[in-house]
Amino acid sequence: MHEVITLQFGQQANYLGTHYWNTQESYFTYAGQEESLVNHDISFRAGIGANGDETYSPRALLYDLKGAFGTLRGENALYEVHGQDQARQDGWSGVTIPLQLPPIQPSRYQQALELGLQPPQLSTETVRFWSDYNHLYYHPRSIVQLNDYEVNSSLMPFERWDTGEELFASLDREHDLLDRDLRPFLEECDQVQGLQIFTGIDDAWGGFASKYLESVADEMGKGCRWVVGLQDARSAHRAVQSTRLASAAQTILALNTSASMHLPLSNAPGRLPSYANVDVNSRWHTAGLQAAVVESLTLPTRLRRSVEGGRATFDQLETTLNNEGNRRLAATSLSLSPPETKSNEAQVNGHYDNRVTNGLLQAEDEASDDEPENLDMEFCPSFTFSSGSSRPANPSRPHSFSRTNILRGHLPTDRDAEAELRARTGSGPRTSTYHTAVLFPQLPSYPPILNFHSSHKADSYAVRVTAETNTSVAERIRALEEHARRSVGIEEREAVCDGLASMAGEYDEGWSDGEDFGED
Repeated sequence: MHEVITLQFGQQANYLGTHYWNTQESYFTYAGQEESLVNHDISFRAGIGANGDETYSPRALLYDLKGAFGTLRGENALYEVHGQDQARQDGWSGVTIPLQLPPIQPSRYQQALELGLQPPQLSTETVRFWSDYNHLYYHPRSIVQLNDYEVNSSLMPFERWDTGEELFASLDREHDLLDRDLRPFLEECDQVQGLQIFTGIDDAWGGFASKYLESVADEMGKGCRWVVGLQDARSAHRAVQSTRLASAAQTILALNTSASMHLPLSNAPGRLPSYANVDVNSRWHTAGLQAAVVESLTLPTRLRRSVEGGRATFDQLETTLNNEGNRRLAATSLSLSPPETKSNEAQVNGHYDNRVTNGLLQAEDEASDDEPENLDMEFCPSFTFSSGSSRPANPSRPHSFSRTNILRGHLPTDRDAEAELRARTGSGPRTSTYHTAVLFPQLPSYPPILNFHSSHKADSYAVRVTAETNTSVAERIRALEEHARRSVGIEEREAVCDGLASMAGEYDEGWSDGEDFGED
């Protein structure tokens, strides 16, 4: 069946994950409706609820600190009677520790959902926790609260990489986390396609996730493990930024041996188009934009086999991107548009020409066939002291090694076809393009960050998203290495810096400036 299991580590990951799962739930179709193009069995598991009815819940593990879950509980309307007992019968061996905490009142949005009413519009003021806009019920096994630390604590901050590493080691000695948490989900699967992991990379969650994935790799050997590494680019004083960059350096190096692909995403893209209005201090906002990237890029892995031109597995996507496992870090870009406007495309002689950026046709001499289309937002972090821009200090046209394009609501253009032809003949970067009619839905839970000034408000959007391995990735890794030489502890410094230098070198081999696509 090629199931996918999702692991979520930390606040930003769970804000992103909530948008992601709400979107998956929106694809469900019911009796009398046309069958969805998305195969729900890949991401959802069947089970039996407390009242004996069949249930459907995400194949997911949600890790977060004490106080971070808001009103979300392990027991819910599906499992409220004997959820914990049933979990133990299914192989759950965790120890239940009763905690007496002041009850958190559900948001008006959640109350309306429970009553089946139209929910009120959300705002940055009304979203207190990621559970405030959650649409789904999770299995009790999915909710994993780590009680050793409290969210946003100033006395015991969960910030440094080694703090997460130590917490994982402590909990794993006590419980064997893989056996307790992950193995029951694995055993339910017929043929696991891969794991997708959402995690912070520049705080203690980077250390926790690195050690978790290291244990997974030791236990399972080879396999597809896609990490979405989330960088916190919110403004902070220099000491905090230094700690974040040191943690990011250790995380990126550690994940390079246990993850099969790593897509680092900043929560502050280097440039925002006029249609995107994002409050970078709101996790609800920034995670919404990141969800458009992640959900679109991984959509081919969840489509039915009958979807011609759109279906792909994680393994097939990796085959294009990672150069037999040597280039595991990829940069991502995104453009959105109302479905009727054919974003970044202009119809010419009955077909679409995509030499358009933000609705303006580029000059002929600026649109080289070998140059990839510039999408509206770039998400790969710069890993420097700055306002959070995801662009390098001295931008230049990078050399591309490989590229995967996902088109939602668009058909492949002539340029897409030419790029794939060049890739097959060995005269350009390896390129694969997947297209589907499934649009990105604008749900009531999604923040009001998109405004295209169209005649009517869209309830879904066309998307073009790209993952690419190119030389700009090396620039960013070297920027991180430079900072690590000043901030990582003496014992780890040499290994971290040498490892990052080796990673960056993988994006330099096999070409030179004078050979880039035949340029002088």
